[in-house]
Amino acid sequence: MIRRVGHAPRADQRYVLRPGAYAILPLDRAVLLTAQLGETVDIQLPGGGIDPGESPVQALHREVMEETGWRIANPRKLGAFRRFVYMPEYDMMAEKVCHIYVARPVLCRAAPSEPDHETLVLSPRDAVDALGNDGDRLFLARYFS
Repeated sequence: MIRRVGHAPRADQRYVLRPGAYAILPLDRAVLLTAQLGETVDIQLPGGGIDPGESPVQALHREVMEETGWRIANPRKLGAFRRFVYMPEYDMMAEKVCHIYVARPVLCRAAPSEPDHETLVLSPRDAVDALGNDGDRLFLARYFS
């Protein structure tokens, strides 16, 4: 069973299953993150949804490149969590199953191609404080402890 973080699902709400792959990206004595810009700024581990026909690792490589412009190497799965959230960009309620990896950022190829995303480099302590969801914070704090 995959651990749930955040609030429990509502019994009267339908949720769309949305699996995704996300990465902890240590960079020197810091960590590479993404900021999703909108009405509010949401700091996240880089990553996103796994498309049909894609493996989690393929999705991880694609999403990290889109959101940060970085190529990564040696992804290693740390675990997973699930959370129930509203996804405004898709106008849907989702059960997000978040597969968390650690990988090595090896080359910055470009600026993020994903609209409204910016790359951040923060210290581990600042990154844990800045992350926008409990699952990301849990895995990042555990990784750097």
